[in-house]
Amino acid sequence: MDPRLIASSVACPDCDLLQRIPQLPPGGRARCSRCGHQLAKQPTVTNDLPLALTIAATIVFILANTSPLMDLSVVGRTASTTIVGGAYEMWLQNEEITGVLVAFCAVIAPGGYLLFMLTLLVAARRSPAPYWVGEMLRWVNHFQLWSMLEVMLLGILVALIKIAQLATVDAGIGMYCVGALVLLIPAIAVNFDERGLWERVEWADGEKPPLSPAELAPAQVPK
Repeated sequence: MDPRLIASSVACPDCDLLQRIPQLPPGGRARCSRCGHQLAKQPTVTNDLPLALTIAATIVFILANTSPLMDLSVVGRTASTTIVGGAYEMWLQNEEITGVLVAFCAVIAPGGYLLFMLTLLVAARRSPAPYWVGEMLRWVNHFQLWSMLEVMLLGILVALIKIAQLATVDAGIGMYCVGALVLLIPAIAVNFDERGLWERVEWADGEKPPLSPAELAPAQVPK
């Protein structure tokens, strides 16, 4: 089969049926004609909203990593720390593996995800999108998978409940920023049209895959 024909088609991840995705209206979804698995969806917004959300998330991410998570007061003594500072303290307390995991899942992965998303969304404003965007699209999914701010936030809340019995704990600006990031990052993923960007990525030789007139099993578009 012509490789360009394959490139213009989608294989269902559940049943492997090769089929074309028709033009979807805003908010539309395409499902596999054999098993009903959702293959694609068309966001109801343009790339401006994901870009705005990503810029906001980047600003909040910087504040979350530079502002104290909490203030702890015990017998007149007050201490505070940031996410990076907490990971570093774990390293100093001979908890190297835990410190590295916290730094990676709470700082490196979310930061990499936001950096890649900013690059992708800016590049998406070009037509056609550069071919290197395809490689970044693969990596951005890995960063999103390892971004576990919600797990860290849950752990912090559990620790706060236990520490509150022994000391006075006040949530800092960083804590509120982490909470905002937990909402902003999923909002970016929901409104990002990954399939639409894939279709506009040019080939490495500078060409774009042509639309093939070959007849393939069309995906179902629920009304």
